[in-house]
Amino acid sequence: MIAVIDYGMGNLRSVEKGLEKVGAKEVVIVSHPDILKDAQKVVLPGVGAFKDAITGLEERGLISPIKDFIKSGKPFLGICLGLQILFSESEEGGLYKGFDIIKGRVKRLPGGDVKIPHIGWNSIKKLKMRIKECPLLIDVPDNAYFYFDHSYYVDPVDDEVIATETTHGINFASMLWKDNIYATQFHPEKSQRLGLEILEKFVKI
Repeated sequence: MIAVIDYGMGNLRSVEKGLEKVGAKEVVIVSHPDILKDAQKVVLPGVGAFKDAITGLEERGLISPIKDFIKSGKPFLGICLGLQILFSESEEGGLYKGFDIIKGRVKRLPGGDVKIPHIGWNSIKKLKMRIKECPLLIDVPDNAYFYFDHSYYVDPVDDEVIATETTHGINFASMLWKDNIYATQFHPEKSQRLGLEILEKFVKI
């Protein structure tokens, strides 16, 4: 069973449909912590503000169960805000604590000559990060295009977790991989064929 976390924010149906389209047999939208105990994989999607996301997760008692799931070593996928929540803290609307699973900070895109929020299609550049390539990126072409919708980006302390970078005013981490944690700033569920390929690889892990 793949659990898609519902904490009051996010395009849950798009993620659910995407997973089902690529062959996931049982996808369940979950808002109660007890159901996570039966999950083989977890997806944490999200759109909106960091503080509201943390509040929604706290109110549903989901923070500790999600952290425990990640510690178990089972596959975890964070999407957009679901990526940012994994970090130590965020500067969005003040300074707020995240899960601190990945050390680093969520920062605002600087803008300047580019529009903020960063909405639409942009390319991802694969980084030579480890001995082997991130499993979700195998056969995905370098500089392939994916769909983004965000005003903030993640700045990890350890560059080794960065699987891809994207340029929008600055270079920022657009996909991370650390052990059983996979996380994208872009939306694979909105990124047509290549996005579905990434979801399919996650399903097959």
